Amino acid sequence: MKKIVYALMATVTGLVLLFSYRTSTVPESTSALAEAPSSGVATVPKTTPSPSASASSGSTSSGSTSSGSSSTQTSSSGLTDGTYTGQAANTRFGPVQVQITVSGGAITDVQVPQYPSESGRDQQINSRALPVLVKETVQAQSAQVDMVSGATYTSTGYRTSLQSALDQARA
Repeated sequence: MKKIVYALMATVTGLVLLFSYRTSTVPESTSALAEAPSSGVATVPKTTPSPSASASSGSTSSGSTSSGSSSTQTSSSGLTDGTYTGQAANTRFGPVQVQITVSGGAITDVQVPQYPSESGRDQQINSRALPVLVKETVQAQSAQVDMVSGATYTSTGYRTSLQSALDQARA
């Protein structure tokens, strides 16, 4: 009889622990992209001050590639100062496009003018994923950034478009 009581108590304790386990956390700053319009430019707070202003447009065609660089200054990193917009990478849920600003040979600002935002789920995922990807890009100074769990398609498209922008900055 005691064994049955102990088994029931252990089962109840296990269930309580299982249901009280927190499976996800909310990032500190999710409001940066949550307020961005669905067809507008996603802006993420800069982590380093940049003397050059980045260009932004309300609409960008998915196949456009542009370079706002008029300077020919190249640093040891091989990046030429200016603003570069990568080609839009088509994903299952929509295109992702990245724009970088290079100053002093380093990536100082990253914008995401185009990203999937049609559904509420897209907005929820990207409001969490894009700030992480932008922060990692500025830290890594390359397209070698980690994928964001739960945002695999956005992460893949982001890295593809980012690499396109970096290729322009090195040309």
